[in-house]
Amino acid sequence: MQYDQIAEKVLSGTPATEADALAVLQAPDADLMFVVAAAGKLRREHFANTVKVNYLVNLKSGLCPENCNYCSQARGSEADILKYSYLSTDTVMAQAGAGLKGGASRVCMVSSGRGPSNKDIDKVVEMTEALKDEYEGVEVCACLGLLKDGQAERLKAAGVDAYNHNINTAESNHDNIVQTHTYEDRVDTIGKAKSAGLSPCSGLIAGLGETDEQLVEALFALKALESDSIPVNFLMPFDGTPYENTWELSPQRCLKILAMARFVCPDKEIRIAGGREMHLRSLQGQALHVANSIFLGDYLTSEGQDARSDLEMIRDNGFVILGQENAFNDGTFDEVFNAPRGGHSHAPATTPCGSSAGSACGDGCGGCTALSPADKAAEASNKPVIRRRGAGTEVPANA
Repeated sequence: MQYDQIAEKVLSGTPATEADALAVLQAPDADLMFVVAAAGKLRREHFANTVKVNYLVNLKSGLCPENCNYCSQARGSEADILKYSYLSTDTVMAQAGAGLKGGASRVCMVSSGRGPSNKDIDKVVEMTEALKDEYEGVEVCACLGLLKDGQAERLKAAGVDAYNHNINTAESNHDNIVQTHTYEDRVDTIGKAKSAGLSPCSGLIAGLGETDEQLVEALFALKALESDSIPVNFLMPFDGTPYENTWELSPQRCLKILAMARFVCPDKEIRIAGGREMHLRSLQGQALHVANSIFLGDYLTSEGQDARSDLEMIRDNGFVILGQENAFNDGTFDEVFNAPRGGHSHAPATTPCGSSAGSACGDGCGGCTALSPADKAAEASNKPVIRRRGAGTEVPANA
């Protein structure tokens, strides 16, 4: 009843308080479905039964000078990830096209590094203009690090719709996770994006040693920053990083974090982002009744759930894809649903490509590539599986 009362209060126009948010986060596990049902009222009020699908393209991987302790691409990381410099525009078009074919309406172009040079901005401008010319209605979100004066305006003029720069954690916890830039640096970049007319996209990572109060602090900071899109990531403890073997999250806690985000920011896009497969596990479907957005397929340096399972999860929970509301009924995704199931992580595998339908299954499952011994060990222990397909490789993307 308590959670229904909070939801009704928010629906009537009275914002949730920090005490409300803490009550949701600290709800007994026995109350979990009551929490989901109450948060679901807010989700349905603002987003009905739609799910926004986003697709990541990692423009430049690894070799970052920043020391974000959670990141596989950071300075000092020994994680065995893909490392490559900027992709060509043609490669970006091919990668993005795979995601758009799989139901995505927003392409998120991400680059490692402290921030873009003006030449980097030139490249992203060219990529954006090509995407906008080729795909009518596509949204482009750039995530390039700390922005300098004038760069956000150039991105906006080229057609970039949104800029992602996560605060990642509460200001009171920030210096524990990174020391090469400040919390204020991140807030400044969000301000630059907003001032240029870009939609601010900023979220957090849960599982970084933060307290309940610090999670609440971070969400209210995102509300104050007026973030239109809030990606909620769950720490992926890559081997070779300071956070390896850090496991603070249960599926129930992850679901409560998403529900808390919905209560605090009822009309904002709440996106289930990195780590959902390994932390939410069988509760991913329930999470869609709280959140209204996901990433399709793989992440920056790690593999995600295979794209077919993503689409099945959306469909089987009674949702439709934003912008393609009839796609599950008009045959749009028949090729995906009829293809052999793909992906290595979080899916049963009897062949090198993860398909249960036999070998040599072609592009439908993302390509046939055998896991390395290290990746096999990671998969068996539910650790992050390093992405070996898509951007920066010759293997088709998981989309």
